[in-house]
Amino acid sequence: MKFSYILDSSLILKYWNILPTVVLIWFVSKWLYFKLKYRNEILRNSEEVNVQSNYSNESFVYHPALEEKEHVPYRGATKILPGGALQFYQMMKDRRSVRDFKREPIPDQSVLENCIRAAGTSPSGAHTEPWTFCLISSADLKKSIRDIVESEEEINYSQRMHKQWTTDLRPLKTNHVKPYLTDAPYLILVFKQIYGMTKQGTRKQHYYNEISVSISVGILLCALQAAGLNSLVTTPLNCGPALRVLLNRPANEKLLVLLPVGYAAEACKIPDIQRKPLKDIFVRF
Repeated sequence: MKFSYILDSSLILKYWNILPTVVLIWFVSKWLYFKLKYRNEILRNSEEVNVQSNYSNESFVYHPALEEKEHVPYRGATKILPGGALQFYQMMKDRRSVRDFKREPIPDQSVLENCIRAAGTSPSGAHTEPWTFCLISSADLKKSIRDIVESEEEINYSQRMHKQWTTDLRPLKTNHVKPYLTDAPYLILVFKQIYGMTKQGTRKQHYYNEISVSISVGILLCALQAAGLNSLVTTPLNCGPALRVLLNRPANEKLLVLLPVGYAAEACKIPDIQRKPLKDIFVRF
């Protein structure tokens, strides 16, 4: 009697037909959780892993990507600002992100080329120089870029981006509509090269490519400011593949940032924000 009652009241026996499905869902959920939890860490460490894995085959003879030559004497800085670092700071503190551009006047392209030339002086991992700067002035091409970006950004703002993210952006008054992509005389699309190619046609490792390219973008921003130009650093989410195809860039290049460049409109307004004082960003030992 008691045993029969236990059988009748047992949840396991009562729902035995759906139990395998529940267990399967539990295992899949745990697998997805750990996969997503460690995905970013794996991506962050991917370059270090690649570097270490090169030493797994000790019998292989490795050759440097750079030619091995004698080092040359360093001449030191040949050009310096009269006011030194203080003058540089005073110039850079006026730099702001601008989203409202004049269509005219159009800066001379040579000015932009010199700014990009300055960006190319950036240090890079093992001197791989893993950057490509695409300068866009064609109205049709800018329109195509804007169409791609706005299409993806509308989805980003409405679905992909966390509510806290869009809330934090609210004081900056940004949304998926990007008129500056067609108003600005120039767009600079900066691609990071995940790997390069040797003269022999084999892949060449580009170490710390994202860090290297990010440093070069910082130098580019300084050069644009020194030239009296305004810009805006944008990172179009999920737009990289389509923009790479549009510009016919190779598969080893991935979009890092997109910068509209030109002169701020007369009625341009910017957020009323302040930068952290030195005491909040500087620690002396």
